[in-house]
Amino acid sequence: MPSVHFTSEETSNGVIARGFTVGEVPGMLWSPESGSGRAPLVLLGHGGGQDSRAPGMAGRAARLVGDGGFHVAAIDAPGHGGRPRTEDDEREIAALRRAMAAGEPVGPIVVAFNAGIARRAVPEWRATLDALQELPEIGAGGPVGYYGVSMGTAIGLPLTAAEPRITAAVLGLYSYDEALAEAAGRITVPVEFALQWDDELIPRESGLALFDALASKEKTLHANLGGHHEVPGFEADSAVRFLARHLRG
Repeated sequence: MPSVHFTSEETSNGVIARGFTVGEVPGMLWSPESGSGRAPLVLLGHGGGQDSRAPGMAGRAARLVGDGGFHVAAIDAPGHGGRPRTEDDEREIAALRRAMAAGEPVGPIVVAFNAGIARRAVPEWRATLDALQELPEIGAGGPVGYYGVSMGTAIGLPLTAAEPRITAAVLGLYSYDEALAEAAGRITVPVEFALQWDDELIPRESGLALFDALASKEKTLHANLGGHHEVPGFEADSAVRFLARHLRG
């Protein structure tokens, strides 16, 4: 089994940020600077075109570490960051750019593209979780949560459905399709789901249908005015509180 190999470390504002690789997959692990005791782990999924080192990821991780006391891990999705793209990736990206230039709907292209990424990313996430739980500050058997919207949900839905170690998830900003609906129907852990009422990429009815497909008995819909990239900052605070409540008891 591949292990975690740390490649960098820096500390800022009470947060230790360590770059790592598991096999050929790069990622980041953020941890509280003070104390060496175990803490719950949150897996953080990034959006399309980003990677584990994106400023938004670091900011979200800082909130989760500082306000929730979690360890937080992110990995670069296939074809993102410095990872190579496949020929299929390049074709889908070219089709996306053509549609955007022509002012055509991009949702179906994004969903198909992200589905291919998710098929590769889910086993990588599970292998990364195996490796992270070998670290003494995380350990096996501790609580694990997931937090990822947009492409982070395209990956996070099938990951949460397949991975029994994940016991709570924050998801959203994504469209319904049959494959994701099937995965959502296998998710029974508590879920907080974000939706932007005026999302230019995700039709409102499609996002609501995906939320409805979740089999969780405890699921909460957070709907806010604005477009895809206009999620209010307080939703990140809400996600921290939600994960703290379910991972810390």
